[in-house]
Amino acid sequence: MSVGSVLAQAATSSYTLTPERVWAGTAAVLALLSVVLGVLALTSFARRIGTGDGRAPAIAAMAAGLVSVVNGGLVVVTADGGPGTGNGIVGGFVAVAIGLVAVVLGRQALARCSRRAA
Repeated sequence: MSVGSVLAQAATSSYTLTPERVWAGTAAVLALLSVVLGVLALTSFARRIGTGDGRAPAIAAMAAGLVSVVNGGLVVVTADGGPGTGNGIVGGFVAVAIGLVAVVLGRQALARCSRRAA
């Protein structure tokens, strides 16, 4: 194997869409959507549009954030290489970080709903 073929293979693998990258990207998008849902629950958007006390969006944000954290963690644990190898490790770390933010936002919104109900 020549140096040129190794470099060509490395260059094409860093831009291809692998199943691991799709998995990590999906987890990251779910985490981002759960953050949006957590922010909406925290800003009492659900109460303004008349869908109840806002507990449902808060619980949904926490659940989706937790799913993102678990899937992102699984991507990171099963990755064989670092960034640029096609294993989705960067997307996995992004999913874990943003998913944790979503869980915290959902928990804060849920606590705020509980205080208002009491």
